[in-house]
Amino acid sequence: MVSTDPSPAPSIGTASPVPDEISTFALADLAGDPGWRRPVLVERELLILTTRGHGDAELDFHMLPCRPGTLLRVRAGQVLRCAGPQFDATVVGWTAGALDGLAVDPDAPQTWRQLAGEDEDAVINEVSQLAVDCQRHSAGPAGRALLRHQLAVLLLRLALPGAAGSGHRPEVETFQRFCREVEHRYQVTRRVEDYAAALGCSVRTLTRACLAETGRSAKQVIDERVALQAARLLAASDHPIAQIGRELGFSEPTNFGRFFTREIGVSPGAFRAARDQPPAGRVVRPRPAVEPTGANAGRFRSGTSADPANGGHATRSGMPGGSGGGTGRA
Repeated sequence: MVSTDPSPAPSIGTASPVPDEISTFALADLAGDPGWRRPVLVERELLILTTRGHGDAELDFHMLPCRPGTLLRVRAGQVLRCAGPQFDATVVGWTAGALDGLAVDPDAPQTWRQLAGEDEDAVINEVSQLAVDCQRHSAGPAGRALLRHQLAVLLLRLALPGAAGSGHRPEVETFQRFCREVEHRYQVTRRVEDYAAALGCSVRTLTRACLAETGRSAKQVIDERVALQAARLLAASDHPIAQIGRELGFSEPTNFGRFFTREIGVSPGAFRAARDQPPAGRVVRPRPAVEPTGANAGRFRSGTSADPANGGHATRSGMPGGSGGGTGRA
């Protein structure tokens, strides 16, 4: 099992030494060092609402434009960097069990969304009220219940625009089930046959679903998820490269090096050496490997990015936005 503890590298901060189940804080509290010199490996579930200024957030090595009203859904395990004091934001953070027992899907909100009009007003009001109540009512069963239900309402509101999506095609359901299985088992196996057996379907069915949704085979989706985790750990931790390879199931460092170079285009050492550099010119294209709006995984393509509307997927007609610094959703 890969440890997501980036120690001694920086991790996210909160206002108190012991993070609350649900809390709100400023964007600056996420930075591991002044100026976000290095990415941070996020340890909690987050919503980030931009309140002032303009800039870019680098989420899983993908540049996302931020301005007032921009909302980011950041998942535990992703890497984040917001270089420079270009914009301010309010952050809502919660632990994995904060929504237990409530009928809400925390992965339903889009990773990147530009709010406008009544939607923006409603979300700003709910985030503001949540911030006030985190300060006033965080103690005791009643206060805890209040915060949990306020967070659930916020997430449900953000899920509404996608409620009538295309999720009834058999390929969509198969792809989502496959990607959730990959998320739990990519550190143990990269064999498509193992996933097909776990899901009770054929390798051909998995491959057909992946091709329909991403344009890539099931094996490529698995490898892309492994490569993303490797990149996260190389960028946001000081773990030795050989240790990262072992944690991801590679018995020999040379095998890990060849795999990473094939998937990313540069060696693990070169990728790590670039982590302290400004993000400009180092934009890469991840693709979700959990579900279409979920945690990212994907093949890294230097200098490209995905469209905000499609979750970073390569579409059958090619990547929206072209190459050379487009912006979009992680």
